[in-house]
Amino acid sequence: MQDILVIAAFAFLGAAAAGLLGALTLRLLRHRSLTVSMTVVAAVAVLAMLAGTLAVAWEMFLSPHDLTVVTIVVAMAAVVSLATALLLGRWVVARSKALTLAARSFGDGGSFAAPPEPVSAELAALTRELEATSAKLAESGERERALERSRRELVAWISHDLRTPLAGLRAMSEALEDGVAAEPERYLRQIRTEVERLNAMVGDLFELSRIHAGALALSPSRISVYDLVGDALAGADPLAREHRVHLVGDSVEPVPVEVDSKEMSRVLGNLLINAIRRTPADGTVAVAAERSPDGVILSVTDGCGGIPEEDLARVFDTGWRGSQSRTPPAGAGLGLAIVRGIVEAHEGRAAVRNVAGGCRFEVTLPTAPA
Repeated sequence: MQDILVIAAFAFLGAAAAGLLGALTLRLLRHRSLTVSMTVVAAVAVLAMLAGTLAVAWEMFLSPHDLTVVTIVVAMAAVVSLATALLLGRWVVARSKALTLAARSFGDGGSFAAPPEPVSAELAALTRELEATSAKLAESGERERALERSRRELVAWISHDLRTPLAGLRAMSEALEDGVAAEPERYLRQIRTEVERLNAMVGDLFELSRIHAGALALSPSRISVYDLVGDALAGADPLAREHRVHLVGDSVEPVPVEVDSKEMSRVLGNLLINAIRRTPADGTVAVAAERSPDGVILSVTDGCGGIPEEDLARVFDTGWRGSQSRTPPAGAGLGLAIVRGIVEAHEGRAAVRNVAGGCRFEVTLPTAPA
């Protein structure tokens, strides 16, 4: 037993010396290629075995012949180990360089294409992460380009819509200033109407900017959709009377929701105003609220005649107003974009689909917790 302990001690001392030397070498070469590091590791393993074997051999006083045989065996093992380490290192380095080139093209603005050669499990995991990141960046870039297009369109539309009332205000103010207005009271009423229109457009722009900036602060409270719809119908009734449109709200269930009542009133108000303006005289605008597996569905159905299928996906885009025949006399196409922003801030969703004789706007909200 004592001899075994002595042999183990000598073997450990020899292997430890080789291991310390290898650790120092790896530290000095830590910034070099992976091939060099793997070669050093393989060499350390062989040298540790050789040092331990020689230490034990000298302690056991092996004959020179036996010591030579042991040394040759270890040397052959070292050659094979180093060759294997070199091959493996070169293979890993080659795959790493291919992955680096693919990542470089990805960083230059292109999409990431994984190298066709097989790679190790770790490099395969890194490749999958790069592919996922590339897909996310591509989606983000497309969304940014879409927002930029919407911004440019919005600026163009707002500039056009502001120019008309400003030109009218300038003409009426000059007529009043020169004393050539035949009916000053009518001019003043018209000026007030145009100012209110401009104020509404500025308010919509401010609301939309808060939504896009994520600065829309909500103050949710528990309320019945019956009360929400009732208040919205009461607010839209004068406009409906002016356009001779019938408002119907008979299919409203008293379902509780937890929402910001002020913002949701704006949602329903925008939907009702659009529906009333686009529904012919003696038409009907119906409001409904019902439970569904996804939550609570608030819907506004009008008699506009329907929206072209190619435009359905753009209805809630900023600045969209459809064809000229569907463009209302006021507004800059921001109402439905505000609707979607407020609804999504409530973790809901807004949608539209065509129905017989018109279209149906639906707002889905989460049900209030019991």
